Amino acid sequence: MPTPRKLIAVIDDEPSVRNALSRQLRAAGYLTATFQCAEEFLHVAGTCGAAGVVSDIHLGALSGLQLALHPMIIEMNLPVVLVSGCNDPVTAMQAQEIAAVFLQKPIPPGKLLEAVIDTMGAPIADGEE
Repeated sequence: MPTPRKLIAVIDDEPSVRNALSRQLRAAGYLTATFQCAEEFLHVAGTCGAAGVVSDIHLGALSGLQLALHPMIIEMNLPVVLVSGCNDPVTAMQAQEIAAVFLQKPIPPGKLLEAVIDTMGAPIADGEE
């Protein structure tokens, strides 16, 4: 029987960034599901079994900040790691207050994995999932 792995939802509207984030997490042993917008993730959030979310802040109609505050995310108690390439100090301050972790792009090597492990745990699922 294969070892159960935690699933991390990766949300970014830029395919190259989304794929790079997903690759980093998969290389560390996580499973990933990728989404180009918050709405796409919310459509399956209740059934996909995600242990947490890594999301860009600036998406489409629903931002990463709004996603982190969405009632479904709060009810599911999903940790959200927000990332942004924007250097707006107001947005950065909001992200630091709302998200479990806020990372500025470009993300330094190892910082994404450190943030995910700190907020969502190691990639191997504990028997409770």
